[in-house]
Amino acid sequence: MESDALFTLGEPAGAPSAHAGSGGVDGFTAAAADSPLPVRMRPASIDELVGQDHLLAPGAPLRQLVEAAAPMSVILWGPPGSGKTTIAHLVARATDRRFVAMSALTAGVKDVRAVIETARRQRRAGGPPTVLFIDEVHRFSKTQQDSLLAAVEDRTVTLLAATTENPYFSVISPLLSRCVLLTLQPLDDDAVRGLLRRAVADERGLGGALTLATDAEDHLVRLAGGDVRKALTALEAAAATATARGADRIDLAVAEQAVDVAAVRYDRDGDAHYDVTSAFIKSMRGSDVDAALHWLARMLVAGEDARFIARRMVIFASEDVGMADPSALTVATAAAYAVEYVGLPEAQLNLAQAVIHLATAPKSNSATTAIGAAIADVRAGRGGAVPRGLRDSHYAGARGLGHGAGYRYPHDDHRGVVTQQYAPDDLVGTDYYQPSGHGAERAVATRLPLLRRIVRGLPAPPARAEAAVNGARPAGAERVDGASEGGSDAVGEGQQ
Repeated sequence: MESDALFTLGEPAGAPSAHAGSGGVDGFTAAAADSPLPVRMRPASIDELVGQDHLLAPGAPLRQLVEAAAPMSVILWGPPGSGKTTIAHLVARATDRRFVAMSALTAGVKDVRAVIETARRQRRAGGPPTVLFIDEVHRFSKTQQDSLLAAVEDRTVTLLAATTENPYFSVISPLLSRCVLLTLQPLDDDAVRGLLRRAVADERGLGGALTLATDAEDHLVRLAGGDVRKALTALEAAAATATARGADRIDLAVAEQAVDVAAVRYDRDGDAHYDVTSAFIKSMRGSDVDAALHWLARMLVAGEDARFIARRMVIFASEDVGMADPSALTVATAAAYAVEYVGLPEAQLNLAQAVIHLATAPKSNSATTAIGAAIADVRAGRGGAVPRGLRDSHYAGARGLGHGAGYRYPHDDHRGVVTQQYAPDDLVGTDYYQPSGHGAERAVATRLPLLRRIVRGLPAPPARAEAAVNGARPAGAERVDGASEGGSDAVGEGQQ
């Protein structure tokens, strides 16, 4: 039959949906014996759904949607293989509503309006309500999404939309406000492992005809990266390879050959995980960009969580680059955002760019040592009361207690800095921050002594005092808004 941009349907678009026992089930073609393994292993009920426990509690929106307890429109947001299309199948099977499935890759406004008009006619005639499933809804243009608004608003259709992109960026606000947003999480390793074992034993899958070796199972779980569809597809390929060889067992060699990716010796919970992570950090710290990229690649190929890698890089940006290149933190946090917003595999480009920036940047651990020294003093009991002039004076009665008395407003001084006590009495004169002479921190190292001298009311050094008497101003003297004149911003000594 002609589906006109819809998935293959069991009935024409204007007719009531087919139910179990007919060629298809509520808008989807029934799984056949030769269907791909991920299709055959789709859960038959909501209780078989794995990995989304936060959405399956009694009364939760997802359960209400599947069980038709409430006609709410829903947007499912999650990474590939997390169960969005599976949930659509469960909705199709579990209710007596008319179900229409549409792909945003091929459908247009004309298709959307045709479905809505048919739904409106059936509703007026007392027919069943319509559930419209739109896969990859983020690919719809603003105009196409606008065409859904009125029908979703008056519940001519109940919208079930799926997207791998952040809906706050990819779905128009009026449509988003008319729907319940449900966020699906990537399946963890235990969930993927459990589904692989179910597929090996279940009659819908391999039916126990083959066994799966532990190391081969580990390999498939790693490759999946939380995408159960990917794991089951790899398992099916490995099963076909084993059968062709006349084997009754899928071992690691068979799994590797089937998916053409060698197993990386990397245990995410064991020594190799920590060793590779350590080598990655130390290579960036040592400014060996090529080694750092190798360890990044090792982690990505092994299926390491990209969010873990990004978090380590954000920490590194302040711990080991710090003030020598303040932009490193911006680069690292941007890469971490890209991992969440774009996802793998494309986000590996963002991670690689950030690694190159961090590895080649000048290095300084001054922020690390400064906060470490400050925390050590606090834990040792050093630090007294807040100086009276710094205390909050905005509430009633505060000034009567002397709060804020004597406070000097730095912006009233032409330099933007005034002499004033900011530290507790027993920490006056303590220097925590010791800038290096590397990269951008060289300018800070020039400016900081002057700032401390003014704030603490200390006399100028003799050389500067003599220069002032003679009417000369040394480069950088009394300038607190920038670096001293001259100098170079080349990579700091010892960094190359």
